[in-house]
Amino acid sequence: MRVIFKGAFYFYKKIISLLPASTDPCVQIVDSNSASQHKHWYNYWQVRFPPSWLHPLLMLMWLLIGISLRLTNLTAKSPWTDEFSTLVFSLGNDFLSVPLDRAIAPDILLQPLQPNPAASIGDVIHNLATQDSHPPLYFVLAHLWMKLFPSEGGLVSLFAARSLPTIFGAASIPCVYLLGKVAFRSRLVGQLAAATIAVSPYAVFLAQEARHYTLAILWVIASLTCLVIATRHIQNRTPLPIWVALSWVAINALGIATHYFFTFTLYTEAVVLISLAWLQLQTSTKFSLLFSSLWRRIYAVAVGTLVAGLIWIPILLENKNRGILTEWIRGSRVGLDWLSPIFQALGTLIAMISLLPVESSQLLVVIPSGIVMLTFFIWAVPILLRGIKIQLQHPENRIMIQVFIGIAVSAIALFLIFTYFLGIDLTRGARYNFVYYPAIVVLLGASLAVCWHPPQELMEREQGKNGIENIGKWGINGKKAVMLIWLMGFFSAVTVICNLGYQKYYRPDLFVQLIQQISPVPVLIATTHKSYIQTGEMMGVARELKLANSPQNSLFLLAHQYQDPNTSTIALENTLKTLPRPFDLWSVNFHAPVAEAVKTCVADTKSLPSVDGYEYELYHCQ
Repeated sequence: MRVIFKGAFYFYKKIISLLPASTDPCVQIVDSNSASQHKHWYNYWQVRFPPSWLHPLLMLMWLLIGISLRLTNLTAKSPWTDEFSTLVFSLGNDFLSVPLDRAIAPDILLQPLQPNPAASIGDVIHNLATQDSHPPLYFVLAHLWMKLFPSEGGLVSLFAARSLPTIFGAASIPCVYLLGKVAFRSRLVGQLAAATIAVSPYAVFLAQEARHYTLAILWVIASLTCLVIATRHIQNRTPLPIWVALSWVAINALGIATHYFFTFTLYTEAVVLISLAWLQLQTSTKFSLLFSSLWRRIYAVAVGTLVAGLIWIPILLENKNRGILTEWIRGSRVGLDWLSPIFQALGTLIAMISLLPVESSQLLVVIPSGIVMLTFFIWAVPILLRGIKIQLQHPENRIMIQVFIGIAVSAIALFLIFTYFLGIDLTRGARYNFVYYPAIVVLLGASLAVCWHPPQELMEREQGKNGIENIGKWGINGKKAVMLIWLMGFFSAVTVICNLGYQKYYRPDLFVQLIQQISPVPVLIATTHKSYIQTGEMMGVARELKLANSPQNSLFLLAHQYQDPNTSTIALENTLKTLPRPFDLWSVNFHAPVAEAVKTCVADTKSLPSVDGYEYELYHCQ
């Protein structure tokens, strides 16, 4: 590991040292100790490649690194319930074909995962509108994409399902480069933002799930780019080009059609625009400025976006399952539970930059990982904050730093409002933070740009006050700090692809191994059923049994639970009476009173290992 770390550090240092001082017209290099070495490598580069190739080749490098990380172990982790919903609905199938309240074979449970050549885009949209709580754009694209891949053992290809978000995730690398470049008029900021998102553990986590979040991130980046352009025009008091306004409306419409939480991004943009209008009024006594052609076009963008959003209201209101599907983020709090959302929000922010194996089940791994992460942030946070502070002092960059900070702060504040005042804890789902994630990445790129090429006039001012050596602890500053922060992101991404960080909520692979070790007789796996969430939980188990070619005779029972939990108990009771003995009953996530027939079986009292996502009890029915 030490050799890998040194090799990666050396490679990164030599490649990035090729960045010329002219990359950013508003900054200059002040690191005199590395000037001669930089000149040597830059001249070496110029002999072999034209200068115009520098940034495309750097972008190609970030793209290759990002794609490699996102494709590594892409199908190694078992899909979980949300991914099963993507698979089923994208195929044009539904969960209604799975029988309830009776024992069924694994193949019957897995039928919705079988490609259906007769299914159309209309089926995808209809099933989503009636059974799910998400808009259809991503699912339609996935429907068309998965048709290009053959099935795996009669089931839809998991690689096909996960490779589409991987492509969208990789596309975010050049897109965030453009956002950083447009916002700060600096290719250096764009390159560092692209380098950051290429290895961000949060970005890798989202790109390896068969879900729509990476596509939504692309729309967020595009919408923020339009906001940046609008901000420049507000600052210069020039009309917003019509093509920008029309593109902005189209992007926002596509974002809402991908994920309804994209409206949170629109809320943060509205907050920023209102703040910019207020600031403009402070510098001018003419209220008529808010009715200039510039602002009229911004109002037109708002109206167009509102119309695009209102289209989905009837579909949401007609969906009867939306309350059941969001139960997991609702609930009451007692005592210290009121502090959990704050720590969850903070943890998500931290994991966007660094995430070592702190989720491991072994303390010998957790403790050193936690110490390294804590030490890293004690060192890195002051450097990053100082970079933001210096950018705020730069007249041309101040407004953009304020815009991106406004996006991030507004989004987090909205999450906390939903959590504490509406009882919907959005901080529990780290994936929902996609609504402001690109803003964090660009802020990191802007801060790291100061470390890489400190503005000389501002650094001299800082040097006169506190001394430049105080910016970073332990003498690690400048380019070394940038490289170390990037390498921490790289190893954090490796942590994610090895399932040591952002671990899957469900481990059906471990649960199937446990069943095969303990039950030599046929088994009945029973669970209570409320929605397709529970169906997905059992699909994970059935899929692992199929992949393992298990000779074991296994049956599943989805005991539907209406308002009375006893309905599930009755379904289990009736099923147990029809099965020939001996068999083992695995009661999994079964939230209902114990059936009388279960009492005729012998409860297993041995200490068995816990399995993520599957809370179980074992009964031997002889």
